[in-house]
Amino acid sequence: MTRATKTVFSGAFALLFGVAANLALAAEGENFVDEASAKGIAEIETAKMALDKGTSEDVKQFAQMMIDDHTKANQELAQLAQAKDLEMSDEATLMDKAKAMILKLRDGENFDEAYANNQVVAHEQTIEMYQDYVEGGENADLKQFAQKTLPKLEEHLKQAKDLQAKHGAKD
Repeated sequence: MTRATKTVFSGAFALLFGVAANLALAAEGENFVDEASAKGIAEIETAKMALDKGTSEDVKQFAQMMIDDHTKANQELAQLAQAKDLEMSDEATLMDKAKAMILKLRDGENFDEAYANNQVVAHEQTIEMYQDYVEGGENADLKQFAQKTLPKLEEHLKQAKDLQAKHGAKD
C-alpha cells in the first residue's frame, strides 16, 4: 500500500468513525429525550385523572402542580430536542399506561392512596433516569437540562411521599 493510499484510507476510517460516534451520541440523546418526554406525558395524564377522581384537596393541588411542572419541563425538552433534531415521545410508555389504567379503576379515597403510591414510584424511577443521564450522558445541553430538572423532581418525590404517608398508603 502506498503512502497516499494509507493516508486516504486512514482519513476515510477517521471520517466513518466520527460519523458512527455522532450517530451513537444522537441515539443516546434520543433515548433520553424519548423516555423523559414519555414520563412527563404519563405524569400529566395521571394528574388529570387525579383532578377528576381524587377526593382530597392536597391530592388535587399536587396533581395540578404535576400538570404545570411537567408541561413546562416537556416544553423545554421539546425545544432542546428540536434544536438537536431529536424526536419527543408523543405518548406515555407501556408501563406508565398500565399504571394509569390501574388508577382508572379506583375511586375516592382508594384513588388518592393509589395515586400517591404511583407518584412515589414514578418519581423514584424518573429521578434515577435523570441522574444516570447527568452522570453518563454525552449531550451537554441534555445533561444541563437533566441537572436543572432534578431538584424539581426530588421536591415532587418528597411531596408524593408526604401524600403517601397522609393517605395511609403502603409501599
